[in-house]
Amino acid sequence: MSGQDIQSLGDLGAALGTQSPEAPVYEKKVDAQGRAYATGKRKDAVARVWVKPGRGLITVNGKEFDRYFARPVLRMVIQQPLIAANRQGQFDVVCTVAGGGLSGQAGAVRHGLAKALTHYEPELRSVLKKGGFLTRDSRVVERKKYGKRKARRSFQFSKR
Repeated sequence: MSGQDIQSLGDLGAALGTQSPEAPVYEKKVDAQGRAYATGKRKDAVARVWVKPGRGLITVNGKEFDRYFARPVLRMVIQQPLIAANRQGQFDVVCTVAGGGLSGQAGAVRHGLAKALTHYEPELRSVLKKGGFLTRDSRVVERKKYGKRKARRSFQFSKR
């Protein structure tokens, strides 16, 4: 092949003797009971999530999720991966969550649920990745600095 015959990156790889690597193939990761497990994190909250086929029951720390997360916004946040994947009412979700506040816990459950769904059905990965559910939200509380009242707030200034 001469320099004129190369029209694409595939042709360049063939000319150099290297082929482009194939896209990674994800496989189903399920335990002996047929459940997929994943860990989700958000702020200081950590959620351990198990997903198995069922009637659509979501249990958080032994309670129904609509009793644990009383605010409708938090319930909506948790159900976003199921809605994006069009799997409402098809999976039972059992999760334990600790640390942080309710908002962080809801975000952690959402992250863990999305990861567990990809372990159970790897073909859902592109849909959930596009929705941003597989990305760990790395924003955490900024530390307090010395000489300041909070992370950025200074002590009150008095001229006299």
